[in-house]
Amino acid sequence: MSKDQVKDYAYYNKVAWAIYSLIIIIIMAVLLLFVASDTEELFFFGFMTPAAAYVFRPTNRYMSSKILKHTGVSQPTESE
Repeated sequence: MSKDQVKDYAYYNKVAWAIYSLIIIIIMAVLLLFVASDTEELFFFGFMTPAAAYVFRPTNRYMSSKILKHTGVSQPTESE
């Protein structure tokens, strides 16, 4: 792969993870602002939403397939 393709993949990978992080922040805000009714639920939703997002985060293989599908840039091979 050329250097431009490696840079493009790195850029799209960062964008994909930024989008994932923003989605989690939005879900957390909705839970905290509209669903939680007392301080115990605020505490639970505040800590468990990011913890669940970390545990159930997408794998690199899944993210690579979505990056390839939407941008046409494939993951660079690790050949030296």
